[in-house]
Amino acid sequence: MIPIKDENPSSTTPFVNYGLIIVNVVAFLLTYFSPNFDQIVTIYGVTPAQALNGGERIAFITSMLTGMFLHGGLLHIGGNMLYLYIFGDNVEDLLGHIGYILFYIPVGIAGSLVYIASNPSGPVAIGASGAISGVLAAYVVHFPSARVRAIVYYGFFARLTRVPALILIGFWFVYQLVFAFLDVEGGVAYFAHIGGFLAGLLTGFLIPRRREPASSDYLRM
Repeated sequence: MIPIKDENPSSTTPFVNYGLIIVNVVAFLLTYFSPNFDQIVTIYGVTPAQALNGGERIAFITSMLTGMFLHGGLLHIGGNMLYLYIFGDNVEDLLGHIGYILFYIPVGIAGSLVYIASNPSGPVAIGASGAISGVLAAYVVHFPSARVRAIVYYGFFARLTRVPALILIGFWFVYQLVFAFLDVEGGVAYFAHIGGFLAGLLTGFLIPRRREPASSDYLRM
């Protein structure tokens, strides 16, 4: 399933979410097309070995922040920003502008830490997926019934339909779990997604609940 839009308007302008998207896109344009991209990734991406090297602790701590704003391709940046655009505004509305950034950064760091714990000798990891996974978790805790317009694939066929956020995000999380524990290769740090999601889930349950937007219609297939 590929989400296109949620039917859950926020009551405030998500300045921080827009800012995060802009910073991510600008960072991508400045780094990915640079002839020094590999060197940039090595310096500013999350390298598990640095966590075990006392002399590189400062670089490691810094990389958990800078690595969130690096992406390894158009699909990588496009997919992450799509999810952030769809779901981030409501989480910012829930937490407030300052609260949202204070949530986003730590859950992203949590994702990096879980990735390192799962693969201490693994390669450099980059991307905002850990933080965005936390955003998805907070969203599903507070808006499980919100309808999301999504492209659903049925074999070779696809259809635009509406699904509850709980189904779409739940399917996404199960997918991460399966591929993580099957140790499927493919250049994706699935445990970073899982770590960010679990951190967001825990935080989401600690946030006072709001009334969900009313929805009286049934699921359309």
